Amino acid sequence: MINVEVAYALPDEQKIVALKVEEGCTAYDAVIRSKIVETFPEIDPDSIPMGIFGKSIRNPKEEVLKEGQRVEIYRPLLIDPKQARANRAAKLKAEKQQGDDQK
Repeated sequence: MINVEVAYALPDEQKIVALKVEEGCTAYDAVIRSKIVETFPEIDPDSIPMGIFGKSIRNPKEEVLKEGQRVEIYRPLLIDPKQARANRAAKLKAEKQQGDDQK
């Protein structure tokens, strides 16, 4: 048996489930056995992206876990990270310009 974790996070809530699984267990199997879907029914293990310690895995049903690994279940992005940075930069620029105009 090996020790692994399954993690899922929302902006206001997160859950990490520690479990013992047999050697040869896949990331997908660990997600199913963790029963995390009972807490977060929006998770569809057959289609949701997963990773191990921040590195995306292509096929969770074939990715065999090793001792101590954590399977991370990823939420879909609401906005492209590059676009989010551009939006923040534009907002800061507008705020700075507005502040300069008031001087």
